[in-house]
Amino acid sequence: MSKTLYEKIWEAHAIVDGADGQTLMHVGRHMVQDGSMHAFGFLKERGLPVRHPDQVFGTPDHAVPSYTHRLGEVRRPDQQRILQLLQDNTARFGIVHFGMEDPRQGIVHVVGPEQGITQPGMLLVCGDSHTSTHGALGALGFGLGASDILHVLATQAIWQKRARTMRINIDGALPDGVGAKDLILAIIACMGSNGATGHVIEYAGSTVRAMSIEQRLTLCNMSIEAGARAGMVAPDDTTYAYLHGRPFSPRGRQWERAMAYWKSLPSDPDATFDRELDFNATRLAPMVTWGNSPQDALPVDGRVPDPAAEADPTRRAYVERTLDYMGLRPGMPLTDLRIDQVFIGSCTNARIEDLRAASRMLKGGRAVVPALVVPGSTQVRLQAEAEGLDRIFLDAGFTWGQAGCSMCVGMNGDTVGPGKRCASTSNRNFVGRQGPESRTHLLSPVMAAAAALTGRITDVRSLEI
Repeated sequence: MSKTLYEKIWEAHAIVDGADGQTLMHVGRHMVQDGSMHAFGFLKERGLPVRHPDQVFGTPDHAVPSYTHRLGEVRRPDQQRILQLLQDNTARFGIVHFGMEDPRQGIVHVVGPEQGITQPGMLLVCGDSHTSTHGALGALGFGLGASDILHVLATQAIWQKRARTMRINIDGALPDGVGAKDLILAIIACMGSNGATGHVIEYAGSTVRAMSIEQRLTLCNMSIEAGARAGMVAPDDTTYAYLHGRPFSPRGRQWERAMAYWKSLPSDPDATFDRELDFNATRLAPMVTWGNSPQDALPVDGRVPDPAAEADPTRRAYVERTLDYMGLRPGMPLTDLRIDQVFIGSCTNARIEDLRAASRMLKGGRAVVPALVVPGSTQVRLQAEAEGLDRIFLDAGFTWGQAGCSMCVGMNGDTVGPGKRCASTSNRNFVGRQGPESRTHLLSPVMAAAAALTGRITDVRSLEI
């Protein structure tokens, strides 16, 4: 019987079916970060060991300050405590830990692929919703809550209900100025924040096949913002080339055996999906959000919605409430929006290709608003410095931060002030996401760089790069 990529991975990891419709699944890799402290606390209370510490990897990200990577220099005691807890818990249970001063440290969803921990055909979990990122390498990755993290630590398995399958076919070349972030924002705007609820998305088509792994990581990262359980891309030659030689990738005969398995994973040609959608990439424009959900995205040459034009009273009330929070007038051009600061970072857009794209826009220019760039990992930071990208950002007036989640969620103290408007490459624009009363506009790295130079939302197609 023909099977999809998701179905093949599911069946390879299923241990036993339960009476309640759930299946006990073997977990290949488990990533833990500084938010996993409660699960470790439960583990200690019950006197349980970690079942397979060799399959668990830890790295601090959410609470890591942008100004230092020395634990003793962290100023806030609560921040220092949870970073210390991750260090202590990983040492106690024998888990590999990429600590603050380890050159392999970074955002968990950047580090996994970067180190070759994430591999095709794996089931990978983490206590963070953006674990969908790892699907870019042909893995099944999804986020867990604290009780489920405890279960995986203790058993290396997780009870799950089988998801429905969805394939999104994307074809055509992306126009100039349009990247993976614009593509996924356009998809979410089209299908809505609940459009893929209950599904695992497989991205396919000529556009996806032409993408680098870093672009695919951005695409899969935001699948969760469409309500999907996970996002995936079938492994191909681009995947194999990316993984070859990475520290935790298979080597020698193990590589050959892995390749044989990986090549069996793509969905069979006649496999059927519960739902299929088609997108024409050639018609896309740079995207920017105006509201408090990633689905509130429009082409940059669009205008802020008018609630009076909404026939549905619930939708009308939402638009009115959102415009009030965001301080926007109905019908105003998005390019009239002045911004107060810029953030380039997060597990969505803080990889080396993102920093290269933003720096090309910034080279020789000067930011007119405060701007912060935070690499997704220390490896990305070191690579950027080797290429001189840090100098371009610094010359443009940006602050060059240490790797971590930073202003994406503001847990490390990097926040947007009340009523301030931020052009951000992160993944969520929820109310207060970047700080109380903060106003977030999601966009691509090159769009964020353009906004830094002009102090307003700017169509990158109108600028010379």
